[in-house]
Amino acid sequence: MSTWQRRVVGYAVFLVGVMLLTALGYQWGMRVYESDPVTFLHSLQVVVEMFTTTGFGGDSPWTSPQMNAFIIVMDLVGMALLIGALPVMATPFLEDAFSTTIPTAVEEALSDHVVICTYTPRVDALTAELDSYDVPYVIVEPDREQSATLYEDGHRVIRADPESTEGLQNARLSSARALVADGDDQVDASIVLAAKEVAEDVSVLSVVEEPDRAKYHRLAGADQVLSPRSLLGESLAAKVTAALRAEIDESVEVGNDIELAEVPIYHGSRLVGSTLAESGIRERTGVNVIGAWFHGEFNAVLSPNETLSAGTVLFVSGRSDQLDALVSMTQAGLRQFRAGETIVVGYGEVGRTVTGALDDADISHTVVDLVEKDDVDVVGDATEPETLVEAGIEDAQTIVLALSDDTTTEFATLVARDLAPETEIVARVNESGSVQKTFRAGGDYVLSLATVTGRMIASRVLEGRDVLSLNQQVEVVRMQAPAIVGQTLGEADVRAKAGATVVAIERDGDVLTDVGPQTEVTAGDRLVVAGTDESVREFERYFG
Repeated sequence: MSTWQRRVVGYAVFLVGVMLLTALGYQWGMRVYESDPVTFLHSLQVVVEMFTTTGFGGDSPWTSPQMNAFIIVMDLVGMALLIGALPVMATPFLEDAFSTTIPTAVEEALSDHVVICTYTPRVDALTAELDSYDVPYVIVEPDREQSATLYEDGHRVIRADPESTEGLQNARLSSARALVADGDDQVDASIVLAAKEVAEDVSVLSVVEEPDRAKYHRLAGADQVLSPRSLLGESLAAKVTAALRAEIDESVEVGNDIELAEVPIYHGSRLVGSTLAESGIRERTGVNVIGAWFHGEFNAVLSPNETLSAGTVLFVSGRSDQLDALVSMTQAGLRQFRAGETIVVGYGEVGRTVTGALDDADISHTVVDLVEKDDVDVVGDATEPETLVEAGIEDAQTIVLALSDDTTTEFATLVARDLAPETEIVARVNESGSVQKTFRAGGDYVLSLATVTGRMIASRVLEGRDVLSLNQQVEVVRMQAPAIVGQTLGEADVRAKAGATVVAIERDGDVLTDVGPQTEVTAGDRLVVAGTDESVREFERYFG
């Protein structure tokens, strides 16, 4: 029985009870106050007429004040019950009658698909990855409004309970390639148990918010348990430690000692204000600048006249020593380190991961959170200037925003940038759509949980797709591109069509890093492709 059906039955039982009691009261009142005994059936008729506003029969008018008061109360109760019936019975009925009909089961023959339970904003990044590989998916969503929105947006969705074996059977789990559970930790564990009951051999991936709960998901039967929040926290912490130690935080090895890395240009660097040609990066360091993030926009086709500013993130390739030389150029001329130089705002899972990494690196920091907890130094709202001033933002080199709400993160970024124009702002956001807004608010480096989660899951459910960078702004993927075999990269016009860049080619056990427009792609080559998530997916659509 559905929720609406249970509400209707409950309301009907309540209504009948009230009418019977009122009829008994009316019968008693007519006998005692009006000296006009009536049958119970007559009393019930009068009550029904009154509650439905169709009339009062032949008993009116009443002469006693007691009965007149009783009738007034009956009128008010009847009106209240009539009005109350609309949201309980009529409104849900009309909504079901005129709203979009969401399927409760997959009707067509479907196999080798991915079952996603349930919808969160992180699902968008995953479904985009699956679409680029033409891998079908089914979203199992119990909420009627959410499932209707997804259905109207063109997603394959069924309205069902993902914790029930029936719901997963309706999603054809037994013929799927994988199931992804990405919601509340306890609900996900229940989904895993149900999934293993329906299809023991189907791979089940579970995403946990708290890493300590991963073991329970494995006990439930999950084949892989992912913790993107921890990975995101480690990545943000790496940005801080790299800045303070003047070193590369993370890089992607592509062979022949060549690495790909993101290198931010910090406030106070001598590169700020110069053009790419004037910077002399290539001549002084030997690195190859593949692209750059300018205020959150990635540009894979750089002009020598591009002006470098604080917060620009260069995406480069080179040897380890060349990357170190570039990092030295991007640092400020003088960096004085003081206690409390790094501020971590938000002490959830991401914030705790960041502070743990800073502790391991022996980097002092101040923790700010809205709630008083152990290890929280300043309790207050990060969107209030007084809170950040108390935390020492005016003397801080870096502030890490590890807040759980994107709107709060955006506003805190505005406040922090106004208070400390030279402070580096590193932020996490939940949704991919919030990245650009946080950059516009003044963030220097922004990474979304949705991006990290989508990449982690896609790397495990998509065959032939090797994601090399899970927690960076630029996505690096190693894959085959059969559509351009026999063509040069220039003939395929990769950058113009997709906006991504081929940075290396694996061929016969070797890695070719000196690639350009004249490089021809041969059968069996695996291309290392770099760009934004969107541009990499475009590359996969065109050439994969």
